[in-house]
Amino acid sequence: MIKTFNAKNLKKLLICLAISLGTGGLSALFTRGSQEFYNTLAKPFFAPPAYIFGIVWTILYTLIGIASFLVVKDGIDNSGVTESFKLYIVNLILLFIWPIVFFNFHILSLSVIIIIASLFCAIMVFTKFYEINKAAGYLYLPLVLWILFATVLNVSIWYLNR
Repeated sequence: MIKTFNAKNLKKLLICLAISLGTGGLSALFTRGSQEFYNTLAKPFFAPPAYIFGIVWTILYTLIGIASFLVVKDGIDNSGVTESFKLYIVNLILLFIWPIVFFNFHILSLSVIIIIASLFCAIMVFTKFYEINKAAGYLYLPLVLWILFATVLNVSIWYLNR
């Protein structure tokens, strides 16, 4: 884990948290007020209430921010770190775009494609993070599991509302 936590590491941690939480926060900002759309949709029996999403995503963005810190703390130029961090950024971009397409544009079919791409990307990030730092991989795993659940939910909602 972290042997020494100094000011340099604190700065990296705060930057990593700012990137992840900032992504989620901007996405939430762009989709605020559009949760009403979710309430109008036909949903499967396992669909959580709308308020759950904000809580879960805040926890997940915090966990993956910490995971990204554990991967980059020793330097972005280390073996495999650059590639894994690029995949992580792609995953964040997909996670940013998905709610906008789903909640703002109401394009359920495209949101299915985006979330499936995000799931595959998250699995790749998990694998790369785990190879570099096992704790980082474990911190990323809840995101993979949530995206898997969200993919099933998104496909179900698309099917029920097509």
